[in-house]
Amino acid sequence: MTQRQELHPSAPWIQLDAEEADWDAAPAGLLTDMFTQLVLIRTFEEQVLEMAAGGLVHGPAHSSIGQEGAAVGSVLALNAADTVNGSHRGHHQFLAKVLHYLAPEGLDPTADYPDSVRHALLTTLAEICGLDRGYSHGRGGSMHLQWEEAGAIGTNAIVGGGVPLAAGSAWAHKHAGTDNVAVTYFGDGAANIGSTLETFNLTAAWDIPLSFFVENNQYAVSTHVAEATGDPRLSGRGPGFGIASWRVDGMNPLSVYLTMSDAVAHMRAGNGPTVVEADVYRYFHQNGPFPGSAFRYRTKDEEAQWRARDPIEQVASHLQRRGLLTEEQVADTTARAKDLMAELAGELTEPLPGGKPGERRIREDEWPDPAFADVGVRGDLSELDGLPVRTDEPDMATQPEMKFIDAVAGVMARRMEQDDRIVIMGEDIHRLNGGTNGATRGLKESYPDRVLGTPISENAFTGLAGGVALDGRYRPVVEFMYADFMWVAADQLFNQIGKARHMFGGTSPVPVVLRSKVAQGTGYGSQHSMDPAGVLATNPGWRIVAPSTPYDYVGLMNTALACDDPVVVLEHVDLYTTTGPGPDEDFDFCLPVGKAALRRTGDDITIITYLAMTQYVLKALDEVGDVDADVIDLRWLDRASIDWETIEASVKKTNNVLIAEQGAQGTSYGGWLADEIQRRLFDWLDQPVQRVTGREASPSISKVLERAAIAQSEEVVEKLKVIVDA
Repeated sequence: MTQRQELHPSAPWIQLDAEEADWDAAPAGLLTDMFTQLVLIRTFEEQVLEMAAGGLVHGPAHSSIGQEGAAVGSVLALNAADTVNGSHRGHHQFLAKVLHYLAPEGLDPTADYPDSVRHALLTTLAEICGLDRGYSHGRGGSMHLQWEEAGAIGTNAIVGGGVPLAAGSAWAHKHAGTDNVAVTYFGDGAANIGSTLETFNLTAAWDIPLSFFVENNQYAVSTHVAEATGDPRLSGRGPGFGIASWRVDGMNPLSVYLTMSDAVAHMRAGNGPTVVEADVYRYFHQNGPFPGSAFRYRTKDEEAQWRARDPIEQVASHLQRRGLLTEEQVADTTARAKDLMAELAGELTEPLPGGKPGERRIREDEWPDPAFADVGVRGDLSELDGLPVRTDEPDMATQPEMKFIDAVAGVMARRMEQDDRIVIMGEDIHRLNGGTNGATRGLKESYPDRVLGTPISENAFTGLAGGVALDGRYRPVVEFMYADFMWVAADQLFNQIGKARHMFGGTSPVPVVLRSKVAQGTGYGSQHSMDPAGVLATNPGWRIVAPSTPYDYVGLMNTALACDDPVVVLEHVDLYTTTGPGPDEDFDFCLPVGKAALRRTGDDITIITYLAMTQYVLKALDEVGDVDADVIDLRWLDRASIDWETIEASVKKTNNVLIAEQGAQGTSYGGWLADEIQRRLFDWLDQPVQRVTGREASPSISKVLERAAIAQSEEVVEKLKVIVDA
């Protein structure tokens, strides 16, 4: 007979509810602090909505009115060194962490507000309005609030996008030997996002002290949670990943506090991540000052039922019942908070000339300088001062021969020996004698805690690495087995890591290195063969390195690992098994940012290339024989690091340019570079910039079709003959 056995998850799933006895047992200072924070956050949000209605907030203003109890109750269970990030609806989360940081002993509702609290509220309001005195000088606005000193590491406009970053912060806490934890706040919509679920798995596998705090406000814009998932009890996801989980009434701040205290104790004891689901309700629509019922996806009765359990009123009623505050003191606290918010708004605004009574505008001197628009996309590279940089090119014929893959493994081993901040992560890098190509050979044995084999979850471990980099204590190196996998992690690469420095004011270092191989010609087909340089170069923030010799690899990787910007290091499989000029016994030298290599000189044409295509270009020139060319191996491909000095000198000499690359036409790196050359150097060109690229299609599995889709020396020979004949 068939045997059926009921299975139970290995992790607990708990519902916690505070009773009146818990309210009686709660310290008076906890409740008065809780009440003060709730009132300040509520009145702050009301002021934001009022200013938005008056056209003083550019962009959305996602109100969290009604949800304050979850943020305040949870943050009061944290300490100053714990870190939090949140979602686009994150004013309350950010302010709760800031207020608790500034007043760890609690805020007295009957006392004057400290100057530090007033300043923080003003700075937050200025940021939401896009003003220069904001935390990020107005660049972050309402959805990207960050004050690292307070442990508020950044709210996020991408649904679920900040979850992996918080995992990086939590990993850094653990790896540094502290018992600090991280909390990532998100809503019911993000509970269904791949990056969130990937991070569930990764943190559970690595016992990372991250609390996934789900503010289940019942609606993703207008879609009810019951429409979007089979079980609207979202904390039920946790046990499926082996994560201890709690569900709590988020309208009851004390219940949240007690729940979060349990969850934090679980994490501080080294038991890994937690899930906390707080059922809350946003009183207003997704954006703006109108209730959801105005848009007919909610009823007024539903809204009234939730408002009857308002978190502020619940705390106030217990304070009065216990004789800790009078009814007059409760009313006075709210009135003083509203007066403070009006005062702060008045400091940022002035009457609108010729306007109606009460109409205001932002003061002119509060706006950022327009010249600040691009400042901080990347750093100024001052962190490289004092490094052993080689500016003179050695004679490559005299350099010792080295296998390319040995340079990859050798320089990483040297850097990990010299810098214990470096940690490497990627799929299978801890097995197979150094991963699938031997790039991490011997490193797991030497540095077992700093070489991390990851699950197949590029979004999660890339974002985790970004969070580690933003934390500042470590320098993560991520390996992607194939460059195509970048698009699996595109949100983390482009929306998160690439934009983080600029978005949060231009000063936060993001020292992450991404290694990835270009595998054209290996027979792995359309989804494992792309050259990503063209797409990377059109996205802000990343520096791009493309070494073509073992010598270059060592010097460029050393520079990349010292850089405070995110750097992609591209490696071509055609080079791994080749030998070429390598370093002498020095594995510590750096090559300068923005300096190309002139591989051959001539007067007929300038050929600009990079990565493995450099060798194909040199081979093509040997075959053609009667073309003298400057061959410029770019080394650095991002817009900020192009060696225009070398390019301009060559073009003014040859008056002809050919850009040669293997990548497909549609994502071609040479497309934007040709445009830039023709605009900069039009007067010195005898003809349009010529190009060699792959075909439009991605390479196929068929050996014949794959070869037809990519460019090698034959395509360069053909193009050179056309140019010469012309």
